[in-house]
Amino acid sequence: MAFDDLREFVAHLEKTGRLKRVRACVSRDLEIAEITDRVSKGPAQHNQALLFESVEGFDSPVLINTFGSPDRMATALGVEHLNELSGRVAKLLDMKMPGTIVDKLKKLGDLFDVAKAGPKRVRGAKCQEVVETDRPSLATLPVLRCWPGDAGRFITLPMVFTKDPLSGARNVGMYRLQVFDDRTLGMHWQIHKGSAEHQRLAEEHSRPMDVAIALGGDPASIYSASAPLPPGIDEIVFAGWLRGSGVPMVQAKTVDLEVPAEAEIILEGTVDPSERRIEGPFGDHTGYYSLARDYPVFHLKAITRRKQPIYPTTIVGRPPQEDYWLGKATERIFLPIVRVLLPEVVDMNMPAEGVFHNLVIVSIKKRYPGQARKVMYALWGLGLMMLAKNILVVSDHVDVQNLSEVAWRAAGNVDAKRDIVIVDGPMDDLDHAALRHRFGGKMGIDATEKTADDGIVQPWPEEIAMSEEIRALVTKRWQEYGL
Repeated sequence: MAFDDLREFVAHLEKTGRLKRVRACVSRDLEIAEITDRVSKGPAQHNQALLFESVEGFDSPVLINTFGSPDRMATALGVEHLNELSGRVAKLLDMKMPGTIVDKLKKLGDLFDVAKAGPKRVRGAKCQEVVETDRPSLATLPVLRCWPGDAGRFITLPMVFTKDPLSGARNVGMYRLQVFDDRTLGMHWQIHKGSAEHQRLAEEHSRPMDVAIALGGDPASIYSASAPLPPGIDEIVFAGWLRGSGVPMVQAKTVDLEVPAEAEIILEGTVDPSERRIEGPFGDHTGYYSLARDYPVFHLKAITRRKQPIYPTTIVGRPPQEDYWLGKATERIFLPIVRVLLPEVVDMNMPAEGVFHNLVIVSIKKRYPGQARKVMYALWGLGLMMLAKNILVVSDHVDVQNLSEVAWRAAGNVDAKRDIVIVDGPMDDLDHAALRHRFGGKMGIDATEKTADDGIVQPWPEEIAMSEEIRALVTKRWQEYGL
């Protein structure tokens, strides 16, 4: 089931008992965040999307925790279970496609286009029912302050639109945006991201950047802004493929960019690529406050919106939070692409405790010594997987989604001198433990079973397992035991 806009998704969640309307008057400063944090970490039956209808000082309701469970995330992308996403991508990458592996990946963007997922250009748009160009103000938005140590209020669930100043290619990213005042925002696009590259090119050619920030829209588009897509793949085309039809796009009013026609609110403005301002600290998904650093500044030119917009947002902090499930969808979508490059890979898990980049667990069909290391190095060379701090490789029979089993295997199967690899490389912007900002040490752990080919002296022991005959007998007689 595909959704045309955020409201249609909200209505579906409410109809299926997965959205709670909060009618009590609440503050956007810390109170909404504390309520949401308790809901997202509480019992599964109480983990619902929340629509705060009475936010102190504002007319717009606040929607939060929308994608904060595996079932809501799956529904947002039109599937019953997140694992179905892997099957959809695998089908797209059908090995019957002609050409080499490199050719297949180069053609990935074309395949989305073939699926008729390209954007639909429209003239009229709900996101432009109201147009404010005469002294537009961010003060009209119920932007949250999430944690006591935050430097201010932050927009946390945006789709940020920029384009390459030379080729005109679009990029859509999801970056936190600090409200400095009623007309300016801090643009926390990290150095490894697409918009940061557009900024670099604009600065190199002394060009100002047009930027549009969409709040709300169809769920597939919101998700796509968070996805670390390979270069050359348009996030809006990708969203169209996910939802099964092209995303309606409309020309912005004051900047040379197209924006989602079904969005709730659009912020239009410019970034001087040479301008910087201290942004942060901010309570981040690492569970710590990220440090204050220099980032570009967005200057507001216009606000366009629906007549009665919903303000969508999220909080991040110690996992699990809503952003974990956005990341889990990405893991499932990109697993088939990893398998094209590394056919030995069986499954992958980026657990909540690893906050995306800190831990990647991979199972492989091992055929030769050193294969686990080969997989580690290949993953570190694959797009934003370069930021993975720890990669743990286990054998194909290990369920990487079962962290208890993974911990048992890793603790028992590893000799520190033989099986641990330490390398240097790029690190996530938010990694507070790195040797220095954006650079530091990484660890690879080979927790596969070893053979004589791996250089072990003593034979690898046989794993304990009951005979199938006895297992079948006990299963058959189980009720007789009265247990």
